[in-house]
Amino acid sequence: MTEPLLDISPAQLAERIARNDALVVLDVREPWEYDIASLPNSALIPLSSLPNAINRLDRDAEYVMLCHHGMRSEMAAEWMRTHGFPRVLNLTGGIDAWSVDVDPATPRY
Repeated sequence: MTEPLLDISPAQLAERIARNDALVVLDVREPWEYDIASLPNSALIPLSSLPNAINRLDRDAEYVMLCHHGMRSEMAAEWMRTHGFPRVLNLTGGIDAWSVDVDPATPRY
C-alpha cells in the first residue's frame, strides 16, 4: 500500500494552479505576514483561528496549507486530517520557497 501524499512542492503547486485544478490554498500565517506576501486566491485563516473556522470548510475539498517556511502549515495540515479532512497537503518550504522556486516577485521576509 502506498503512503498518502502529505506534501506538495512549490513547483507542483504552480503546475496545479496553472491547470486550474480544484484546490483551496489556506494560508495559516498572521494577517501582517499575509499583507507582505500572499498567493493569489489564497484564503487567510491564521493557525490560531483554524479550530473556529473548521465548520465553514468543505470536508470534500482538496486543501494546500501554506505558511512562511512550512512548519505551521504542516501542523495545520495534520490537525485538519485528524478532524476529518482527508485531502490536505502541506506546501514544503512555505511562501519563502514559493518566492525562491516559482515567483521571485513574491516578497521575502
